[in-house]
Amino acid sequence: MINISKLVTILALVLGIQFIGAQENYNSNRIKILNEKKEKITTEERDFLKTEVENIMKRLQNGEITEEKAKELKEKAAQKRALNIENRTAIIENKIALLERNDNGYDDNEGETSMGGFSIGGNKGTLIGVKTKGNNKPKKYDRRTYSDLVIAFGLNNAIIDGEKLDDSPYKFGGSRFFELGWAWRTRVFEKTNFMRLKYGVSVQINGYKPVDNNYFVENGGETSLEVFPYDLKKSKLSITNLVIPVHFEFGPSKKIVKDNYYRYNTYNKFKFGIGGYAGFNIGTRQKLKYSIDGDKVKDKLKRDYNASNLVYGVSSYIAFKNTAVYVKYDLSPIFKDQTVDQNNISLGVRFDME
Repeated sequence: MINISKLVTILALVLGIQFIGAQENYNSNRIKILNEKKEKITTEERDFLKTEVENIMKRLQNGEITEEKAKELKEKAAQKRALNIENRTAIIENKIALLERNDNGYDDNEGETSMGGFSIGGNKGTLIGVKTKGNNKPKKYDRRTYSDLVIAFGLNNAIIDGEKLDDSPYKFGGSRFFELGWAWRTRVFEKTNFMRLKYGVSVQINGYKPVDNNYFVENGGETSLEVFPYDLKKSKLSITNLVIPVHFEFGPSKKIVKDNYYRYNTYNKFKFGIGGYAGFNIGTRQKLKYSIDGDKVKDKLKRDYNASNLVYGVSSYIAFKNTAVYVKYDLSPIFKDQTVDQNNISLGVRFDME
């Protein structure tokens, strides 16, 4: 029978040899990465200096600074970048020296273990305390395009030919819409931010809850409401569309001028947007909840229900800060090939979050 203590000893030796090999390989790989990073420092800092000089020349061409001031700013930028090259190179060389000198690894007590751990650096984008992607790149002199996360929700219903909205077959309050998307906002004119073009992509979900005990039925290529044979606890049709919204946004803004860049800020200002959207249907589903002889039943019916394949409409919003009152109206009918057209209308709130 194999002696347990001998087996444990042999296993420990094997694991120890593997661990030492892993340490050496880990140190070697990290030294290689640091050397590659050191070689790129001069190129990076020269590119940063080029961008800074371009920003300074734009300010000179726009008459914001004199030639003497431009010369002074360029000299300061060159000095800063030269010192950055010297300091960044020295930091990396010191880190390499620490790794080469300490075969068993080195812990710099800054939350970053240079050996023995499997993570490199305590923060995203860092390698043993040296940033691989830093924020030392100068800001763009004039940034004309921004992006926002768009979230909107509220009440939903339909306008039907020959009927008043008060006579709608869909519940007010129970029928709702939801929109989630991403939008870009670009300044139209070079010297003023009064008009912006806002465009992007969104998923719009329009929900309809019929009144009484009705549900949606397809009959001969036409969609209609019929009375359900059991007592409905819930009846809802959801139509999901993928659309591209485009708006012209108007409103005042505050111009913020710094030494090497300027920006327009609209956060504490009123904004008005008007435009439209176009896209296509990506899914239609009806959800029914009811009881049969005391047993609860849930049906989720995925069909097209003759929902329009192509959707398009107009929309508008009035906003202050990131919050807006939002309205949209489908020019395309909810259901195609109907005797009487129904057009979706939505009213709610919208949040554009940078």
